[in-house]
Amino acid sequence: MAMFKKILIANRGEIALRIIRACREMGIQTAIAYSKADENTLPVRLADQAVCIGPAPSRESYLLSDRIISVAEICNADAIHPGYGFLSENVGFAEICRSCKIAFIGPAPEQMKAMGDKATARETMRKARVPVTPGSNGIIANEEDALKTAKKLGYPVIIKATAGGGGRGMRIAHDEATLIDGFHSAKAEAEKAFGNGDVYMERFVANPRHIEVQILADKFGNVISLGERDCSLQRRHQKLIEESPSPSLSSSLRRKISEAAIRAAKAVKYVNAGTVEFLLDTNGEFYFMEMNTRVQVEHPVTEMVTGVDIIKEQIRIAAGMKLNLRSIESHGHAIECRINAEDPFRNFAPCPGKINFCYTPGGPGVRVDTHAYSGYTISPAYDSMIGKLIVWGEDREQALARCRRALEEYIVEGVQTTIPFDRYILDLKEFTDGAYDTALIERTLQSEKFRKFVEEHMKSR
Repeated sequence: MAMFKKILIANRGEIALRIIRACREMGIQTAIAYSKADENTLPVRLADQAVCIGPAPSRESYLLSDRIISVAEICNADAIHPGYGFLSENVGFAEICRSCKIAFIGPAPEQMKAMGDKATARETMRKARVPVTPGSNGIIANEEDALKTAKKLGYPVIIKATAGGGGRGMRIAHDEATLIDGFHSAKAEAEKAFGNGDVYMERFVANPRHIEVQILADKFGNVISLGERDCSLQRRHQKLIEESPSPSLSSSLRRKISEAAIRAAKAVKYVNAGTVEFLLDTNGEFYFMEMNTRVQVEHPVTEMVTGVDIIKEQIRIAAGMKLNLRSIESHGHAIECRINAEDPFRNFAPCPGKINFCYTPGGPGVRVDTHAYSGYTISPAYDSMIGKLIVWGEDREQALARCRRALEEYIVEGVQTTIPFDRYILDLKEFTDGAYDTALIERTLQSEKFRKFVEEHMKSR
C-alpha cells in the first residue's frame, strides 16, 4: 500500500503538534483545520498548510465535520488524523471520511460502534471471555428498571452513560433515593454532552486501580500489546498523573490483563491504535471498563518504555501496512504529569490568559509535549491542558527523582498551573510506595495536611 502524501489534522494544541512532527519525520505533508482562536498557535505555524474553519467555540469549528471534509478536499489531503477528543470517536465522521474516500486514521466505523456503545461493548467482552463488572443487561429504560437492577446487583452501584467519557454521565448510588436522582441526572448530563441519554448500570467497585492496556492492530489480524499504564491518579474521573509499568501488577497479572486486552480487540476485529481500560479491585481481580478507539493523551508514557512511536504506527496501519512489531519488551519506568492551566489552590479553577514566560525542563530522560510558549494566550474555549511532562528512568525510583527535578525546573508565569500540585502528589507516601488508588487525590484534597499546604502557598503569592 502507498503511504499518504498529505494528512489533514482535525485537532489543535499539543496533539496537533505531535502529529505534525511524526508526519514530518515520515516525509508526509500536513494541513491543519483551525479555529480563529488558534490562529497564532504553533501547529498552525508549523503545518505545511492551514485553513481557518470558524470561530472559537468547538461546535462552530472543530466539531463541524462538513467543514473539515471540505478543507481536506481543498488541500488534497488523502487522510485525516483526528487526534483525541472532538471528532476522534465520532462514528458519523468516520463514515463520511469513508464515503469521500479519505482515510480516517483510526478504526473503522463498525469497530467504533461496537466499542463506543459501552453497554453493547460489555456484552461483546463477555462473549470474548474478558472479565466484566456485574451489571445490567443493556440499557436501563426507566426508574422501575433501575430499581430492580440495583436490588439484584446490591448497593452501591454506578450509573454510566453508554456513550460517555471523561466522567460525564456517571453517578454513584448508595440507596434508592440517590439511585433515582442519579439515574435522571446522569441521563440529562449524557444527553447534553453526547446527544445520547442512554445509561446502563454496574456494581460499584470501591477504590480500584485504573489500568489501561495500549494495543496496536492491523488489517491482517495482527494484534499486539504495548503493555499497561496505571492511570489511577484522577480527580473527578480526569487523569492527572500516569505511569508505566503499573507498580500494582505482578508479572502473571500483567500477562493476563494484556492477553484480555488482545482478546477484546480481536473480538471486534479492531484495526489501528486503541486502549482497553480495566478496573483492578483490592483482591487482584480486574474487569473490563471500556475501550478508547483513538490515541490517548497519555500515549507518550508507553512510547518512553517501549521505544514505539504510536502516532507513526497509527499512520502506517491506516495506510494498509502490516505491523512489523511482534514482541515488545518494556524497559525502565515512565511517568507523565499533565500540566493544566488551573489553580489547584482555588478548587482547580480554569486559568485562561496570556503566558508571560514559559520554560520547559530538559536533561536525560525528560520529554515535554506542549504547544505553549512565552506570549501564548490560553483560550477559555478549550480544555485547560497546556502540556505534558514525561520522564523516563531505569527504574521507578529514578523516574520519580527525575520527575521531581523536572517539575522544579518547569516555569510558567502569567497563569496558575497544576505544577505545584503535581509536585505535592509525587511526595505523598501512598504514591511513592505505589500503593495508591483512584480515590487518593480526593482523600488528599480533604486532608488537613493539604489544607495547611494551601494556606502556606496562598501566603507566598
